[in-house]
Amino acid sequence: MALGSCSSSFNYDVFLSFRGADTRHGFTGNLYKALDDRGIYTFIDDEELQSGEEITPALLKAIQESRIAITVLSINYASSSFCLDELAYILECFKSKNLLVVPVFYNVDPSDVRHQKGTYGEALAKHQERFNHNMEKLEYWKKALHQVANLSGFHFKHGEGYEYEFIGRIVELVSSKINHAPLPVADYPVGLESRLLEVTKLLDVESDDGVYMIGIHGIGGIGKSTLAIAVYNLIACHFDGSCFLKDLREKSNKKGLQHLQSILLREILGEKEINLASVEQGASIIQHRLQRKKVLLILDDVDKHEQLQAIVGRPCWFGPGSRVIITTRDKQLLASHGVKRTYEVELLNENNALQLLTWKSFKTEKVDPSYKEVLNDVVIYASGLPLALEVIGSNLFGKSIEEWKSAIKQYKRIPGIQILEILKVSFDALEEEQKNVFLDIACCFNRYDLTEVEDILRAHYGDCMKYHIGVLVEKSLIKKKFSWYGRVPRVTMHDLIEDMGKEIVRQESPKEPEKRSRLWLPEDIIHVLEDNRGTSEIEIICLDFPSFDKEEIVVELNTKAFKKMKNLKTLIIRNGKFSKGPKYLPNNLRVLEWWRYPSHCLLSDFHPKKLAICKLPFSCISSFELDGLWKMFVNLRILNFDRCEGLTQIPDVSGLPNLEEFSFECCFNLITVHNSIGFLDKLKILNAFRCKRLRSFPPIKLTSLEKLNLSFCYSLESFPKILGKMENIRELCLSNSSITELSFSFQNLAGLQALDLSFLSPHAIFKVPSSIVLMPELTEIFVVGLKGWQWLKQEEGEEKTGSIVSSKVVRLTVAICNLSDEFFSIDFTWFAHMKELCLSENNFTILPECIKECQFLRILDVCDCKHLREIRGIPPNLKHFFAINCKSLTSSSIRKFLNQELHEAGNTVFCLPGKRIPEWFDQQSRGPSISFWFRNKFPDMVLCLIVAPIRSQFFRPEVFINGNECSPYSCYFQKGMHHAYLCDLREIEFRNSPYEVPFENGWNHVNVTCPRCIDTYIHPVKMGIHIFKQEHAMEDVRFTDPFIARENQTMM
Repeated sequence: MALGSCSSSFNYDVFLSFRGADTRHGFTGNLYKALDDRGIYTFIDDEELQSGEEITPALLKAIQESRIAITVLSINYASSSFCLDELAYILECFKSKNLLVVPVFYNVDPSDVRHQKGTYGEALAKHQERFNHNMEKLEYWKKALHQVANLSGFHFKHGEGYEYEFIGRIVELVSSKINHAPLPVADYPVGLESRLLEVTKLLDVESDDGVYMIGIHGIGGIGKSTLAIAVYNLIACHFDGSCFLKDLREKSNKKGLQHLQSILLREILGEKEINLASVEQGASIIQHRLQRKKVLLILDDVDKHEQLQAIVGRPCWFGPGSRVIITTRDKQLLASHGVKRTYEVELLNENNALQLLTWKSFKTEKVDPSYKEVLNDVVIYASGLPLALEVIGSNLFGKSIEEWKSAIKQYKRIPGIQILEILKVSFDALEEEQKNVFLDIACCFNRYDLTEVEDILRAHYGDCMKYHIGVLVEKSLIKKKFSWYGRVPRVTMHDLIEDMGKEIVRQESPKEPEKRSRLWLPEDIIHVLEDNRGTSEIEIICLDFPSFDKEEIVVELNTKAFKKMKNLKTLIIRNGKFSKGPKYLPNNLRVLEWWRYPSHCLLSDFHPKKLAICKLPFSCISSFELDGLWKMFVNLRILNFDRCEGLTQIPDVSGLPNLEEFSFECCFNLITVHNSIGFLDKLKILNAFRCKRLRSFPPIKLTSLEKLNLSFCYSLESFPKILGKMENIRELCLSNSSITELSFSFQNLAGLQALDLSFLSPHAIFKVPSSIVLMPELTEIFVVGLKGWQWLKQEEGEEKTGSIVSSKVVRLTVAICNLSDEFFSIDFTWFAHMKELCLSENNFTILPECIKECQFLRILDVCDCKHLREIRGIPPNLKHFFAINCKSLTSSSIRKFLNQELHEAGNTVFCLPGKRIPEWFDQQSRGPSISFWFRNKFPDMVLCLIVAPIRSQFFRPEVFINGNECSPYSCYFQKGMHHAYLCDLREIEFRNSPYEVPFENGWNHVNVTCPRCIDTYIHPVKMGIHIFKQEHAMEDVRFTDPFIARENQTMM
């Protein structure tokens, strides 16, 4: 239910509903005067308004625009159909807008109202005679009377007290509810509505079951305080008392926690003087005086745990139904105080950012089109940060386009001081080493993979770097962000936070870059390297040219450029071209990464005992020059020679006892690998991807190895012998090699979890040891394009094993493997834990009943199995089924997957041949769209689409709610026949989920469409909708326009 606002958006404080003939010139008139005398703006209708049969639009508008409705339920109230209509509408607003309704039972027993007895029963009996053609309206009134009688209110009987005292109590209640002056929100609250919706869900104000603490966190300037103010204005009137403690960090530093405790107690208790001797006394008094009060507390900009302990120590300090909202930049602060309900304020999207900037800079939505380019430049620069948009917009108000362009250049060079001061607060709160980690990332490693950042920082700070990174995340200075294609998160930060960090380093020496601790700008680095301007202040150089191209810059390196850089710890050079190599490298280096290193060898006097990472991809390093040199690299953990075409062999690596990662992928001339590589005890990752001439690989006993990649080693014909148990191995990639069998020693890979055997000797029989089924940790097998396999027996006379998978396998792909029906003769009990099975593009004709033995199977893919005729069983927990282009599938098999009970279980996504929508669907339409209306909650539902063959081969259903688009990420693939797509909308990943977008309080219109199916050359699709009845009330769903229906009802 939406919350009624406590802000100044209301035109009336009180709406009076009453029977004029009963109380206008008596009780209601006196109540109106008492309210008016207290300055409470009250709507009371005149006698002419109640003379008609229907409520006027003006009266309905007055109800909507009132904070509180007082219903004076007198003896003859129910005799007026006008009053009953008014009451019913008031209770609609009570439900949809959270209008506060206060019933006054004036000389009437609440039980008579509730059960329609006495004069209320008589009145309704008369109405029944009059409205016998419209019994629905009569029931509408009865329901309203029952609801209002169940609300907390006031009961007055003649002879039981003075009427003026009774009126006084009502006025005091009203006064307490409206006595919350709204705090000023942002002038242009762009994007605030959706944020408010999310936070109000967390607050659950309607519940008085307990005390909730809610945390709002995010980077500085993102709008945490603005959101908190808006929440306060929205809900403050629902509490016995409220207090907003703004700028708590600054005020606690200047005036102390006792001062803040006093403010809190004064505002909630209404006492003028509260003197506290100590913080401890203040905490005790807060607990004692407020533990029975339902209060709303907002603590804005908290930065220390002691602030929370002193003011909102524990939930039991406050009465049931209380809410505490905390805004902070530090997420860990919330966790340490036990705050479990949290909301992270996100950056504005481009549309909202442009809207806010336009309002700030032009004070209107419409702007001269000639400003479009500069507006977009600022939006890109600010990257959705409201603070930056407001500051820049205000500064550029009334400026010309040329002034805009000049200002944008200046902001990009040096961020505005107002922006920097706000953002720098979080940096100043860090410990010294955490500051250095932040500056390292901001200047050099933003948008790097997390593992790479951790590796580099570990070389600088040791293992404690993980803790430091965690602190930066909790303080909203950096994020760990997954890309849609990556399995490893990237370290990212907002562009302006990055600029803030770079500006801090620039201020170390504004005019002389060589005296700064970190260098990242190509022009500064080239200046230092070409002019031999190196100093001992430089600790990190990170030179990353945009890319290889015809006009790439050639750096005329001074060969002694690194001589004076005695404290240089990290040297990263990517994509650059150097005229010559260096004659000196600092021995203090921890990280050396130099793409296209301009020499055939490293320097003979280079003895970096602390070097942990050495990456020289695309270099002309030769095997001969490396032999013997590695003895100086005893602490080396990561070694990379990717795409070094001068490497013909990997020499002896026994001098690298601490090596954890070794990669030499795409070394096209590599032929042999030294046997010592198989005995590196600490090696975790070994990558020989696409070493096309590599013919053999030495035996291995790598006890720490986690991943081995021999994919695309076209000349490799045999798998290396495994000399002992390898319990840490997780992933083995052998695809596109010439290996024809796995040796019996393969079972020593005891920890193996994922195995890729795709496109191995596609035209030969692949020999697999039966012992593979004994591998205890194998969970994923990926086989594509392997036309056949043959079992290798361990001993003469051993019978063939029935399966190639272990009982722990959860994902099995056997695609394009020419599988026949014989494949299913295997014992499916081995598949007991399998969750995903892909058998696409094979030749079997029957999916047998034994598939039901896969109790946990959720995803089954048989796409392009063109000979598949019959499916005899359905796994009991199947949720996703894909049978696209299964042209031979019988109608009886298809019907099994259209079963209502199967889809009523929820979370299904099925794609299979078909032209009809199941009869059990609630609504069907012919054409590329379908509509419905809902209120209160977006319904859980199954969507069905029948799509004819389309040229583009891809289509995507899109959902529009009140015109706002909710586009899914995924597309569906379509081929040369009609297909039925049945999907539970909860299973579709949307950019803006329809289950999360803000709704109107009343009816919301939904339109589902397939844009790519609207072209005239495509046959019309059919669409259908089925609502889950057990999870959603059908009275809140309509398949015809409810607004038209309401108009028709009013006319009756």
